[in-house]
Amino acid sequence: METPPQQGVVKKKETRGRKPKPKDDKKEEHSKTKEGRKTQQYQQQQQQQQQQPSVDEKYTQWKSLVPVLYDWLANHNLVWPSLSCRWGPQLEQATYKNRQRLYLSEQTDGSVPNTLVIANCEVVKPRVAAAEHISQFNEEARSPFVKKFKTIIHPGEVNRIRELPQNSKIVATHTDSPDVLVWDVENQPNRHAVLGATNSRPDLILTGHQDNAEFALSMCPTEPYVLSGGKDKTVVLWSIEDHITSAATGGSIIKPNSKSGEANDKNADSPAVGPRGVYCGHEDTVEDVTFCPSSAQEFCSVGDDSCLILWDARVGSSPVVKVEKAHNADLHCVDWNPHDDNLILTGSADNSVRMFDRRNLTTNGVGSPIHKFEGHKAAVLCVQWSPDKSSVFGSSAEDGLLNIWDYEKVGKKIERSGKSISAPPGLFFQHAGHRDKVVDFHWNAYDPWTIVSVSDDCESTGGGGTLQIWRMSDLIYRPEEEVLAELEKFKSHVVACASKSEK
Repeated sequence: METPPQQGVVKKKETRGRKPKPKDDKKEEHSKTKEGRKTQQYQQQQQQQQQQPSVDEKYTQWKSLVPVLYDWLANHNLVWPSLSCRWGPQLEQATYKNRQRLYLSEQTDGSVPNTLVIANCEVVKPRVAAAEHISQFNEEARSPFVKKFKTIIHPGEVNRIRELPQNSKIVATHTDSPDVLVWDVENQPNRHAVLGATNSRPDLILTGHQDNAEFALSMCPTEPYVLSGGKDKTVVLWSIEDHITSAATGGSIIKPNSKSGEANDKNADSPAVGPRGVYCGHEDTVEDVTFCPSSAQEFCSVGDDSCLILWDARVGSSPVVKVEKAHNADLHCVDWNPHDDNLILTGSADNSVRMFDRRNLTTNGVGSPIHKFEGHKAAVLCVQWSPDKSSVFGSSAEDGLLNIWDYEKVGKKIERSGKSISAPPGLFFQHAGHRDKVVDFHWNAYDPWTIVSVSDDCESTGGGGTLQIWRMSDLIYRPEEEVLAELEKFKSHVVACASKSEK
């Protein structure tokens, strides 16, 4: 049995490779008077006295509400922090639960190798888990619903995992290097992560970046194309079509020699694929990229230059549209609506999520979002549209929250018992089960409204990370009239049962 690392042993990495920008405070300092500094100190003291509840207090409060808010929740304690989690293919459907692959990374302190973990996950079906079951979990334990199936010894930390939509047995990973690594996870041998073990060998290496490419990674929904962005300020596009068979025949990567997959250095004998296109337009690190859901030739990118750029491979390597100031700070993430090609989400270090319509992205060169979603208290790290409802999306941040939004609710006042609720416009669910920054999450395409999320808990608990698989109660997102009718029916049933017991 693995023992959790002692506090302070786990290597602390800057949040997803992003360091705060140095500020030039000299002018500000000169202009401050002695009285001004005293006032500022007094204000800081007042703020400290009126502090929000501690992480543990907020977590305890959330935990008490779990049976009411959730249809199902599985909490899985990780020995090492994880920077990425993704759903893989569904393996089996049963009466009460479905079995599915789950991909996650393990970011170690060097005492054992970094790994890409392939797990089997049992996803409990809606309205199956009992309330007392989902409320009785132990933060220090591993969930019985998540079982490690295979380990790939990864050459370097796994910063990002993305699966090929046409065949999710094929995944790409980003590490702290210029290359993108592609893996056929089913055919890769299972390895034991022990000190001194040689790296697993990727099935393909995608070359083309001139500097490290650590986070920006996407795989195309319509063609076997891969997109990446990096510190070299470029967006790079590859086709891996010539290297995989059709998904109908299993979609295995074609290996050029029979020994491929054995333990070896990552560059030995792994076929390299050069870029199909290199796109220049950013002035700082590219932090995230995504394809247009309906076109392999159209994609967009965001970066530390505060820009959102739209590209079209058919018209050259220059930007089609460049939004100079999409946010007031670095942009960390972007996602394109799979139900509506016009809607694009961005998340930023300015703590906000913005929604853009690509038909009207700018006004006088400055970003002109349809709406700003402001409910986070720290940098937004991940945004993703729901596959289940076109107006719903999630956002996770360094504040430890995973917010679920519905832009159709913007402008509508929510009232309960005659009192209006002062939630940020559009916010209708807040997952507060993580005690530190939620670095990644992924909606499940097979089980509606089911999400896997992962947090890096080193700073708050001194531990590794937490993986949670959860689904909110359907009473929260279903049409109000439908829910009220069901509750009324339930109330009638309870009253009828009570009257029988009194007789």
